[in-house]
Amino acid sequence: MRNTLRLQISSKSPLHTLVQHQAHWSKAWVVMLAAALLQGPLAWAQGTNTYPNKPIRMVLGYGAGGVADITARLVAQKLSEALGQQVVVDNRPSAAGVVAGDMVAKADPDGYTLLHMNYGNAVSQALFKKLPYDIKKDFAPISAMGFFDVLMLVDKNSDIQNVQDFIAKAKASPEKYNIGSVSLGSGQHFSALLFQYMAALHSISLIPYKTTPSLMLALKGKDVSVAFEIISPTLALVKAGEVRVLAVSGSSRFKGLPDVPTMTESGVKGYDVKAWNGVAAPAKTPQAIIERLNKEINAILAMPEVKQRFLDVGIDSRGGTPEELKELMSTEVDKWNNLVNTMKIERM
Repeated sequence: MRNTLRLQISSKSPLHTLVQHQAHWSKAWVVMLAAALLQGPLAWAQGTNTYPNKPIRMVLGYGAGGVADITARLVAQKLSEALGQQVVVDNRPSAAGVVAGDMVAKADPDGYTLLHMNYGNAVSQALFKKLPYDIKKDFAPISAMGFFDVLMLVDKNSDIQNVQDFIAKAKASPEKYNIGSVSLGSGQHFSALLFQYMAALHSISLIPYKTTPSLMLALKGKDVSVAFEIISPTLALVKAGEVRVLAVSGSSRFKGLPDVPTMTESGVKGYDVKAWNGVAAPAKTPQAIIERLNKEINAILAMPEVKQRFLDVGIDSRGGTPEELKELMSTEVDKWNNLVNTMKIERM
């Protein structure tokens, strides 16, 4: 008995329409076409199984040498070893990391272009009238990498003893006291704005500086009364006794500065700002790739030498699931959006 080859085609399939309108095509040609159409998803799935088979680029919206660059390169090095392919850090510094974000949002969703992101991306989403991407929609979160505090600092010779002392002095003589931070629109700037709002210090000035060194010079020169800056670039000054820390911004104390209280412990109830960084891919990156990268990155962050290196620069090495990073991103955007609306800050 002759074997009969039958091809089951749904009436809703595009292939069914082709067959209906091209009845003169041979059965063999139709079978070949069907096989080609069916092979597409299979080939894609096989591609994720062989991932990665070429170098991966991690795009960073900051210049070389900073804490973001240091931690990104450490993770990239370990990830290269784990994946058997080179992971290259691509520095694309720009205002608010927009250039880096735009590059990754528009890249192919194949797992070969990643974004090193941080809480500044969430601030930008709230502050700018329009960005070329949406942090909530255009990225596939992979994993958080680290969490760190913003410090409220004074010069070693300052007469300000603690947070409540500063609030009392600033309310009594607002013309004599002010707050400094780096970069208008940065996460540190918004951390200072949040403190100003929650402490009801509406009459004092908030002065942004371009760099951490210029901010620290202003603090020592008494051009600013207190400064808000992330822990990493100021930790050496703190340890050398050149500046004093009045409070850390997070809800719990930083293990590297166990004697420094949180802002909530210092009387600003509910103040909680935790700077963070993480890794994301373009939206629609296959889930298998996201899960693979998440697994490897979390294993790297758990390594004792990585945890210690992160701690040395003031960062708590901590990963998590893609879902947790997605929730963090969403919560952060909403928090800073609310601050912009409440304080009637003009969007840029």
